[in-house]
Order: sequence, then C-alpha cells, then structure tokens
Amino acid sequence: MVKSNAARRPSRPDPSPRPADPGAGPAAIRLDRLIHERMRLGIVSALAAGEALTFNELKALLRTSDGNLSVHARKLEDAGYVSCSKSFVDRVPQTTYRLTALGRRALQRYLDHMEAVIRIARTA
Repeated sequence: MVKSNAARRPSRPDPSPRPADPGAGPAAIRLDRLIHERMRLGIVSALAAGEALTFNELKALLRTSDGNLSVHARKLEDAGYVSCSKSFVDRVPQTTYRLTALGRRALQRYLDHMEAVIRIARTA
C-alpha cells in the first residue's frame, strides 16, 4: 500500500487557538505553539514594539545566527504573522520584517492565554 506524502507530514499548529476560559482550569488553555517557541516569541515581540525591523537589527537584538533567524522568520511568514520585504540600500540587499494584523492578533491571544495561566497558577 502506498501512502501519500500528506499522511507523513506533521500537522501545522492551529494559528487561531480558542480563547481560554480562566475559570476552566489549565486543560482549557491552548497556547499558540507557533508563537510559544522562544525565538519566534522574540521576533513577534520585537516587531510588536516597533514599525519594522531589518534582518540585521533582529539578529543583533535576539543575539542569534543568520540561519536560526531565517528559519524562524520563515515559519512566522508562512503562517501570515510576519511580512517580509526585500529591497536594496546603497546597492546592498536589505530584508525588512513587519508584524501583520494577523500576527498582532495572534500575539494578543497568546498574551491573554499566558495571563490566564498566571491567574490560575496564583489561585492554585
């Protein structure tokens, strides 16, 4: 029996998890696993604080390698959380990232979920 590649591919994280019910307990809280990863959370947080950042600005801010940043930025771009534009500045290629409206909403949902986790932990 031949299996398709689709059956072997890992499923993508749900980019729009349901809001947490603070009174329902920890099992009801579903974090956006795409943002929850440390480097990706750093990227979206940095972009949320400003209009846009270049690849080199993000790399310096997050103290990471070119490869690590590009892999994580691509995952966020594929999910529609981050937009990427390429241009030339003094004949040097420059990549600029911006947080999209979808990315901003996803970050807000993530922060709401983390606040719910904190509230539950403090009442336990």
